[in-house]
Amino acid sequence: MWIGEMKAIQIIRALEVLDSRGNPTVEASVLLSDGTLARASVPSGASTGEAEAVELRDGDSGRYLGRGVLRAVQNVNGTISEHLGGRDAHDQRGIDLTLLRLDGTDNKAGLGANATLAVSEAVARAAALSMKMPLYRYLGGAFAHRLPVPMMNVLNGGAHADNNVDVQEFMIVPLGAQSLRDALRMGAETYHALKGLLKDKKLATAIGDEGGFAPNLTSDEQALGLLVDAVAQAGYKPGQDLFLALDVAASNAWDERSGRYKIGSERTAADLVRLYDGWLSRYPILSIEDGVGEHDHDGWRALTETLGKKVQLVADDYVVTNPALIRRAVADHLANAVLVKPNQIGTVTETLEAVELTKRAGYGVVISHRSGETEDSFIADLAVATNADFIKTGAPCRMDRVAKYNQLLRIEEELEGAADYAGPAVAERLGLGV
Repeated sequence: MWIGEMKAIQIIRALEVLDSRGNPTVEASVLLSDGTLARASVPSGASTGEAEAVELRDGDSGRYLGRGVLRAVQNVNGTISEHLGGRDAHDQRGIDLTLLRLDGTDNKAGLGANATLAVSEAVARAAALSMKMPLYRYLGGAFAHRLPVPMMNVLNGGAHADNNVDVQEFMIVPLGAQSLRDALRMGAETYHALKGLLKDKKLATAIGDEGGFAPNLTSDEQALGLLVDAVAQAGYKPGQDLFLALDVAASNAWDERSGRYKIGSERTAADLVRLYDGWLSRYPILSIEDGVGEHDHDGWRALTETLGKKVQLVADDYVVTNPALIRRAVADHLANAVLVKPNQIGTVTETLEAVELTKRAGYGVVISHRSGETEDSFIADLAVATNADFIKTGAPCRMDRVAKYNQLLRIEEELEGAADYAGPAVAERLGLGV
């Protein structure tokens, strides 16, 4: 059997399954002519950008409070299955372009991005399995070798927790580790040290959507202090071994009535820039995501011009993994890194295009999960396939998060001496002396 032999798609079926928040999502199964079977399931976000691809929900209040996905499932079992049956599973781009044509909209409102992505990822996984190749190698080729730096969300606020903390995610980043294995150990040890500190202070250790703790605090800055203390308590040096990162999710903090952001107090975009600048002077923060809202073009410009040479500025809601919006941000010289979430755009091909555009611009690449996750570890392989700088996939807690970290450990083991931890290269790009 030669490598170019066609592996035809025989059966595509979808199933309504549950995500980590107990909400329905779509799982697709793909069976090939050689007997290869692969599955993929898609996540769902709580903090979403307005321009994201449409997650098709049924709206039937009698099932799952209207959040059922039977329409998306039927789109897979009907239209998509009919048109992709018999197609070569190795033609990923051709299959994804067919999905776009069948959907016929700019935002996947026709079939639903939850339907198209489940099929797109399942096809990619089936093709890789049929060639007896790891998924990261199938997607990324011979040069796929770099293990991303974890950005671990260990304190949750905003839309990810039911507490009084405005910033959505406070993350620890083991940039100074020598390997992915060491990075995860350092992160896990710091996570447990943080739990001990919270207990000592009589603060809640209940966890939020992404596995981070969700205590009520006196301020967002108190969270930064707790993280620095936890790093030290775990035996590491803040700003050398581990750094901090924020996902402000400022769009969720925008108040239409006052025309201000509610982060600590009511603030303008200029106020936020000054707030972040102050935090940068006091804490080892290396990355700020969505520091202003998705519609605040002037705020993004001020943020980038003032802080762009001091810290990584990650655009999420502003670009939503959309190649057209990434091109706009790059042309306008806004942000210096992009968050990549496959379910924001709806196909593997478009996700890879988003990463390519981001890298070509010299921007950092952060591969990300969603707050409503599944056990699927696709993004771990995607991060290695694209040699991404970072991966955001939550705290070292809850199997929906840990599944991605464990897959990265397997990949690192498989690559052996060819594996390259991204920490040193990222530190050099950000001008950090690690």
